[in-house]
Amino acid sequence: MPRSRRRSAAASAQAQARPGVLQRLQGQQVSQRRVAFPRRLFCQELAVLLDAGIPLYEAIATLCEKEESGDVARVLNSLTTDLSEGRTLSQAMRQQPQAFSSLLIASIEASQRTGQTAEALRQHAAYLTWLTGLRDKLVSAAIYPAILIGASLVVISFLTVFVVPRFADIYEGMGGEMPWASAVLLGIGKGVGDHPWLTLGGLLGLGMALAAAWKAPVVRAAVSERLWRTPVIGPRLRLIELASLYRTLGLLLQAGVAVVPALEASLELVGPSLRPSMTQATRRVREGARLSDALQRHHLTTPVSVRMMRVGEQTGELGPMLERAATFYDEELARFTEWVGKVVSPALMLIMGVLIGGIVVLMYLPIFQVADQIQ
Repeated sequence: MPRSRRRSAAASAQAQARPGVLQRLQGQQVSQRRVAFPRRLFCQELAVLLDAGIPLYEAIATLCEKEESGDVARVLNSLTTDLSEGRTLSQAMRQQPQAFSSLLIASIEASQRTGQTAEALRQHAAYLTWLTGLRDKLVSAAIYPAILIGASLVVISFLTVFVVPRFADIYEGMGGEMPWASAVLLGIGKGVGDHPWLTLGGLLGLGMALAAAWKAPVVRAAVSERLWRTPVIGPRLRLIELASLYRTLGLLLQAGVAVVPALEASLELVGPSLRPSMTQATRRVREGARLSDALQRHHLTTPVSVRMMRVGEQTGELGPMLERAATFYDEELARFTEWVGKVVSPALMLIMGVLIGGIVVLMYLPIFQVADQIQ
């Protein structure tokens, strides 16, 4: 047999002896692109299977067999391949960064040392449920105001594009002086009527420019910073960030993660407004300071949360106490969201009513003026 053929056959035999290589490469290709992986469902189902006494490899293989989505099945198949090669679950998850968050990986890695993997999965599923609920509350609070604003903009656009130009043509033939506000409105309407496509193109260009600007991290950071300085909204945004921070730290500490690694993992999840303070607090804890003292020094606590943390440090229940602090602020945010729904919506209706009514009044004001002159 020629040397090249022997070399090819040896390479083929070596590849067959290691069947996981191709699967692992496929898994890496999957991880390079965004995978819509159902982490909450995965944690819930895997915890149930582990509680039933099914070994970890067989449990994930079972989830892979029932999965219909190709991308999700490939991620699960990569997990089983890595497990069969002797890797731990956290190491296998680390090979799929687009499917598994660093928070989940840190929780699983700590729970593997204590044999509480199923409990860590349940806690992470509860954490994801809380995140989903918080996002749903914020979205539901913004839906009705968004509908009001959208409907009002449609009405204003209709008046400006179709109605105001006709009034402008009528008043142009009448001659005479008009109130300056009506003259400005009718001038805008006439310009829109004379150049409708140019106006439409300008509006579309403005919308595309705003959308492109919103995607820029610098613009979003500036808007976020501005909102944080708003008197009413800023403190609530800070509470949302703090509640998320406390719940994340509580989840990691209850999973067995040490305080400093828990802070380092949480640092990746906090917003840019809290990140400098979190970095300084992590440094102080690494130098030996208590968690409550470090967070308080860098303005990452409230009077309620710092007392709860100190009680948790004294009793050895810091993780559960952080969870309770987050729950406390969840209730406060729920009350604020309800208040926003009761106050903001009527205020928006009043503002939009004044705008639309003002346009109508300005359109008819010259007619009233002519009628007064005739009398």
